[in-house]
Order: sequence, then C-alpha cells, then structure tokens
Amino acid sequence: MYKILEKVDYSDDVYMQVIEAPAVAKAAQAGQFIVLRINEEGERIPLTIADFDRDKGTVTIVVQAVGKSTRHLQTLGAGDEIANFIGPLGIPSEIENFGTVVCAGGGVGVAPIYPIARELKKAGNKVISIVAARTRNLLLWEDKMNDVSDEVIVTTDDGSYGRKCLVTEPLKELCETGGVDLIYAIGPGIMMKFCCKTTEPYNVKTLVSLNSIMVDGTGMCGACRVSVGGETRFVCVDGPEFDGHQVNFDELMARQRQYLEQEKIANDLYMECRGDATCLT
Repeated sequence: MYKILEKVDYSDDVYMQVIEAPAVAKAAQAGQFIVLRINEEGERIPLTIADFDRDKGTVTIVVQAVGKSTRHLQTLGAGDEIANFIGPLGIPSEIENFGTVVCAGGGVGVAPIYPIARELKKAGNKVISIVAARTRNLLLWEDKMNDVSDEVIVTTDDGSYGRKCLVTEPLKELCETGGVDLIYAIGPGIMMKFCCKTTEPYNVKTLVSLNSIMVDGTGMCGACRVSVGGETRFVCVDGPEFDGHQVNFDELMARQRQYLEQEKIANDLYMECRGDATCLT
C-alpha cells in the first residue's frame, strides 16, 4: 500500500497528491510516468510524474478528474492509501544543454512539464516557459515555473490573467524571433497538435508527451499505440515523448474518444452512488 501524504484541490476537477513511494522516487526522472490502482478492483490509471523528491521518498501527481476512477481518487486525502503505484515507466526526457528551450504547458500539462523545465535549467539551458489555461483560476504552478525558468509567459483564453490568447501566439512570436533550439509542448491533444503546426514551418524540433489510452504500461497490450512518422509506436515503452511533427494527432484523439460512452455510464453511476457503500456492489 502507498500512503497519500498531502492532497490539494486546485479546482473542482483538478487536484494534486503527494504519494509516499521511496523506490519510485529514487529511480524517477523527468518525463516518466506511473500507473496506479486505487484498490484491487480498480482500473489502472497512467499519470505523468509531476515532481519527485528522492530524499523524502515522494512522488507528486496532478490529476484532472474526468471519469469514475479519477473522481474516486480525488476523494482520498492525507493518510489514505492506494493499492498500487508502479513506476517509473517510459523513457525519460533527453536532458542536455541545447541552448534556448521553450516549455509550453497547457492546463494540467503544466505539471508534467515542470520537472522537464527544471532539469533543462540545471543542464545550463535558457528556459522560456509558456503557462496557459482557459481562465485564471485554472492556472497551475506559475510560481514553480518561475523558479525554473528565465522567462515565463502566461496566457488565458478569456484574458482574465496574463495575455488573452492561445499558447500558440507567443510560441509563434518566439519562433519568428529566432534562436529557439528546442520546444516542449505538453497539454491536451488539440493544444499539442496546433503547437506542432505552429512550429513546423520554422523547423524547430518540438517534443510532445502523449496521453493515449493505456492498460498494462509495459508494451504488452498494444492499447497505447500511436502513429509516429507513419509507423506504429507504443507510448508506454517507446515514449511517452515523441517528435510532435511526426505524430498523427487526429488518430490519437480519435482513439482517446473511443470509450466515451462507456466512461460516461461508469461516471454517472459512480456520481449517483457516492456515499452509498453498497450501491456499486
């Protein structure tokens, strides 16, 4: 069992949990992910690592509650335990001194891009971060990104804070200025797709972290397959990071939607039965 040491709700649907997992924390690197199960009957939930502390033996996750399992997880707080916490999984981010790197995070994507920006900064890069959200109260970790960046640009869709624009606008401006050696973009599929469309004409390598449907997380089931450069790759063992200019985002997003009906049924039943321990048995 793995104990939750801290839990913070950022909004009705987005929350952070700090998990006591010394073995995972000891081996974790930026860009990797974990798979957790709340209990023995629960589904496997893949989540990119948002932070880790090897000295304290902790791993931090930031979750957006979108279905039954992630809403159930949100009900757990400090002192509660989860059954399984497997990792670190996936290939770590490639960290070296590239020069100037732009780290663009959208929504909850800001959390997994944080350790990448931190390690890039430690490696001697100039880090320019773009932190984006739909509105101010959904903006995540601006202070943490400031700590690991030379410059932080904040955008909100509604203009309630920072610049009123999408993440692609300052991204395009930075590409036009020149001198950008690498770009990381992490967020919803549609955001990553248009970040890559924005950077492609400037021939700036753009890495994305994909969040495809996943089951075992070890390359055996094939559920997380995605087309990259016309070839089938598995996000869990070949990724989760890929050259975004080579990713078939339309196929990825279509696959992400294939179980929406079943997910809605499970979520509606869970919401209806909350507080009744016998309802789902």
